Amino acid sequence: MKKVLKLITSLILATLITACACSSCAPAQDIEDYIGPQQAAFFNNLKSLCGKTFVGETVYPEDPDHDFAGKKLVATVENCGARNIAIPFSVGEDTSRTWVITATYDGLLFKHFHQNPDGSHHDVSFYGGFASDYKGQKGTAYKQYFPADEQTAEMIPAAKTNAWMMEFNPETKELTYYLERHQKPRYKAVLTLQE
Repeated sequence: MKKVLKLITSLILATLITACACSSCAPAQDIEDYIGPQQAAFFNNLKSLCGKTFVGETVYPEDPDHDFAGKKLVATVENCGARNIAIPFSVGEDTSRTWVITATYDGLLFKHFHQNPDGSHHDVSFYGGFASDYKGQKGTAYKQYFPADEQTAEMIPAAKTNAWMMEFNPETKELTYYLERHQKPRYKAVLTLQE
């Protein structure tokens, strides 16, 4: 059953990425030519981790009733293509989430793909945004900010002020996933590279 679900997930992701390729993210010779040097460096640094797994936990909020509280978090960098990377993100036994990062002509795009336990497409899925400056901070080769895009605001009105941040620290080997809403902390997870 797990193999079937993984195959279905792969097919859905391939369909979403192909659909994107047919619109604004057709391939170019060098992604730096259309997403800029910092975003390209971030993408390539993540891509260099392909096949690697990170394990960690929620560090904020410290609410024992939070859905992710006390659960093991696992993110594996996989399905690394010329302009897209898929990172399945599991929370305890829940393997319904995948982060998708795509180099498009409009910039680096970060989306959250969700599926139901049976492998079918979840009603609230593929939300996120394009990399850009956030609160005066610019993205770097190891850290990028992704404010919510219009599609996300329409899909989840409460999330229209969301801004996600993803960072890989090459010294500590930690991957940080961070979310703000209304410019205030909402969620943070820190995962460590498993050597």
